[in-house]
Amino acid sequence: MRTLLKIASVAVLALLATVGCQSRTDKTDGGGVLLSITDFDGLPVVVSAADGPFQIDEIEVQSVVKDPTGSTSALMNVELESYQVTFARADTGSRVPPVLVEYVFGVVPVNGNYTLFNPPFMRFDQLNNLPIKDLLDYGYDRETGSQVIRLTVGIRFFGRTLSGKKVDSAPAYFTIDVVP
Repeated sequence: MRTLLKIASVAVLALLATVGCQSRTDKTDGGGVLLSITDFDGLPVVVSAADGPFQIDEIEVQSVVKDPTGSTSALMNVELESYQVTFARADTGSRVPPVLVEYVFGVVPVNGNYTLFNPPFMRFDQLNNLPIKDLLDYGYDRETGSQVIRLTVGIRFFGRTLSGKKVDSAPAYFTIDVVP
């Protein structure tokens, strides 16, 4: 009986500790928000592999309330954590550079915008791997025999509302030609 009472006491204390640790997430964010990439400025169309790394002049991210008729609060502000850049071939090739993940910080206010200036979309890790390394070493893509690699670049942002809910954007895409 005494052992059962001790186990019950420990269980109650563990439950109280768990509930007490969620002070940041115990409030609702009023229905949530969505992230949207609304604008790119300074997108390159053609880049030389020898001139990297590459960046975009600016990207604007917007926070949109899921329920526009509902109430909003500061708990719906989004703290940005990172963005991810993926690559897909837009030509006949199949090899792609590795994914780029960049950690960022900033706050997108509820129903507001955040502008990120000069974010990289291709660093040396992407340039020093196939297929772009072929352009640097041989002057052409050994898979396709072409001197141009056409890539579709996708960018996606990740963050959390102040109430702790994970939020991410749909990917936004643009196409570039990489030449030696």
